Amino acid sequence: MTQGPGDVAGGDVAGGDVAGGDPLLYAGSAAHYAVGRVPYPPELAGVVARTLGLDGTGVLLDVGCGPGSLTLPLAPLVAQAVGIDADADMLAEAARQADRQGVGDVSWRRLRAEDLPADLPAPRLVTFAQSFHWMDRPRVAAAVRSMLIAGGALLHVGAVTHEGLDGPDDLPHPRPPRRAVEALVEAHLGPRQTPAQRVLAGRTAGDEDDVLRAAGFSGPERVELPGRVVERTVEEVAASVYSLSSSTPHLFGDRLPAFDRDLRALLAAASDDGRFSESMRPVALSSWR
Repeated sequence: MTQGPGDVAGGDVAGGDVAGGDPLLYAGSAAHYAVGRVPYPPELAGVVARTLGLDGTGVLLDVGCGPGSLTLPLAPLVAQAVGIDADADMLAEAARQADRQGVGDVSWRRLRAEDLPADLPAPRLVTFAQSFHWMDRPRVAAAVRSMLIAGGALLHVGAVTHEGLDGPDDLPHPRPPRRAVEALVEAHLGPRQTPAQRVLAGRTAGDEDDVLRAAGFSGPERVELPGRVVERTVEEVAASVYSLSSSTPHLFGDRLPAFDRDLRALLAAASDDGRFSESMRPVALSSWR
């Protein structure tokens, strides 16, 4: 994975959800997150089911669930799904998305990952989708290990869903002008240490395997879903900008209308018909027992 605006490799470390730490990191971004982040590939649920032998029974616990981006596709694979997040707005958006998609047997809890196991039911599967990096990882990994039923698994999903790859690919439409957008954000907010850089200082993406092994997990079994080309609208690209911890709406304060005007003018100038193409990175699934 490559570093995006305000995000680092490993998960906003590729633009993720806040489960532990500061719930204000994504304040005001929940609705933008649901629109601006590219959904996981449709084949993801089937691959997870086959890899982990899911058969419609047991409990799924999605830690740092955000607006339910992973919770909802996986919910039909279990008897009960529970999404937890520290951000109340994310949970409200997750509930709206569940209603919109007609997904039942799912509930939402406002809870920091560091407060696990709390009073939650013992899960068969615990998932982290672009969220584990935000947490006190040794503490959370140990708690999850103690919660899992016999034969249960932890699934770590590594993905970048806010933007695609740079490169010379021949795409149907122009790429969003991501680097110009970064410069525009800096012009409005000034150079600064981003929220992600503050929280993640001193961490490296590659040490998560060591953390999980130290907690008693074995593995991982890795499966990679190939990248794909997606089409995006001006509204979706703008929402992807606001979905980042480095440019979430509350950071702009009363400057937000001016920034939004400049952002949309920049995007309109970059595509004659308001459509963009992005070549998304592969999605890495790492399962631990």
